[in-house]
Amino acid sequence: MQMDTVETFSLEENIWQGLSLSESAARQIRHLMEQNSAMFGLRLGVKQSGCAGFGYVMDVATGEAEESELVYERDGARLFVPLKAMPFIDGTEVDFVQEGLNHVFKFNNPKAQHACGCGESFGL
Repeated sequence: MQMDTVETFSLEENIWQGLSLSESAARQIRHLMEQNSAMFGLRLGVKQSGCAGFGYVMDVATGEAEESELVYERDGARLFVPLKAMPFIDGTEVDFVQEGLNHVFKFNNPKAQHACGCGESFGL
């Protein structure tokens, strides 16, 4: 009888590919930082939500990185990412694009196998 094994890993010891910011996303984050002097950058995480399983959550980072966060920077724009989100978004490129009349952050996530029709959530 063959038994399945479960692989475990430590978030602190894992080597991550990382996240990247497009030039457009970096420019928008810098613009937001210029508008709010208390802002250190944006924080990107994930939460269970939506019809596909997970959704991206962005929030203003108003302090230095916590011990449980990684910081990705491009031209002065900073993106704070909790280690617990990395298994879901490692390798993602964050972009800022115009869609019709709206400007939105887009996430080009190589781990996302499908997305919902409204584009608000993704599944692994």
